[in-house]
Amino acid sequence: MPSPRALPLLMFALSPMFATAPAQAASGPVVAIDTGEVQGAVAGGVASWKGIPFAAPPVGVLRWRAPQPAAAWSGVRQAQAYGNDCMQLPFPSDAAPLGTPPAEDCLYVNVWRPATVRAAHRLPVIVWIYGGGFVNGGSSPPTYAGAALAKQGVVLVSFNYRLGRFGFFAHPQLTQQANGAGEPLGNYGYMDQLAALRWVKRNVAAFGGDAANVTIMGESAGGMSVNALLASPQARGLFAKAVVLSGGDGTSPDPGLAAVERIGANFAAAKGIAADDPHALDKLRALPADQVVDGMNLANRAPQDPATYFGPFADGKVAVDTGAAFASGRFAKVPVMIGATSADIGGRTGFMVAGARSLAGRLAAHGVPVYAYRFSYVADSIGKPGAQHASDIPYFFSTVDVKYGAVATKKDVAMGRAMSAYLVNFAKQGDPNGGGLPAWPRYAGDKDVIMDFAADGKPVAQRDPWGAEIDATTVAAAGR
Repeated sequence: MPSPRALPLLMFALSPMFATAPAQAASGPVVAIDTGEVQGAVAGGVASWKGIPFAAPPVGVLRWRAPQPAAAWSGVRQAQAYGNDCMQLPFPSDAAPLGTPPAEDCLYVNVWRPATVRAAHRLPVIVWIYGGGFVNGGSSPPTYAGAALAKQGVVLVSFNYRLGRFGFFAHPQLTQQANGAGEPLGNYGYMDQLAALRWVKRNVAAFGGDAANVTIMGESAGGMSVNALLASPQARGLFAKAVVLSGGDGTSPDPGLAAVERIGANFAAAKGIAADDPHALDKLRALPADQVVDGMNLANRAPQDPATYFGPFADGKVAVDTGAAFASGRFAKVPVMIGATSADIGGRTGFMVAGARSLAGRLAAHGVPVYAYRFSYVADSIGKPGAQHASDIPYFFSTVDVKYGAVATKKDVAMGRAMSAYLVNFAKQGDPNGGGLPAWPRYAGDKDVIMDFAADGKPVAQRDPWGAEIDATTVAAAGR
């Protein structure tokens, strides 16, 4: 898989860097979790809790450490506002502008559920993992709010994970420290994802959720994260279903730890910290957070010589070689919904569109229930054809009115209602069908039938019209 830093620039209409979150009254339902009581808010028939710590702040000596347990608190903690998104240089043209200023103290989780739940009835849970090339993104964008999905009878959970060099970094001295402490190393952002899923397993019942019925869902880097979690031995038992939006072909980079350590040493050297300095790790942890970011974001990320950042890598423990895992059958065989947008990165024969089709076929070949889709719909207000990367997110979340505001049309909203209903059905039963929706067949490579969320605003199940072209391109590339 090409590393996320090699992905082409994702350009969208300019948006404000930070969206203003609406004020909420500091009152609402109180829930007891394993670290204390939290008080949320109720609005529009939905209860929500935001900014709950699921791990200790990864600052100071905890920078570049596996996430540590969150401290307990006494009394009732107010949970009506998002915690800070993780440290990054915001990307002003991102499709989902952040709602909070980034900070290194960022490991927080958010929960939405129907305001009224029956005590004996556990709701299915959807856990959202944002994208952003592993260098940008967060859980606070209004497009990612879970209220519309919660109204349909699920618990929606979102969380933050460390990004850039905070989330994915290696150095010889870090390796020595981690080995001495018996801790995993390098893929700290993935470790945060695992810690958040463990938090869900321990605590979601307190919010009315079913810890045995968790669906993980991610887009772009979040979709790649879902692929990684499907293959990770450490994620076994933490989820029951998976949704991959524009997550590529399911392969992953594997340069080896030594190569990633050299990249980390290159970064240290650029900050005047020699590789053989016995205090290198202390000096790296003392760097101000903005110096660790060092001006990198999705807009300007490009290969450097020497390289100073790599991103996620196969460490063999937290993150394995996903391509090998999917080929051999060493992955969590849970129902999967998978697809991409019609004008996604790389075009119809590229990493996202052809990649999703390829991975759907490989998973289905192992007997996994797979439901493949393509998102071809374009909001009426955009005025040009081709569904761009990430444009399907507000439809699955049914936040089209949030994304497009007053220019959202009835057709836009109707497509969001249909797609979110498919998603909720899938979270409930591992099958998107039901509720009078057009039938969505299970994917099989020989039949190659996908659900196209078509440009005319109607879901249509059909044999992939691009299948022959994708196959021919694949064969030609293999023969080179």
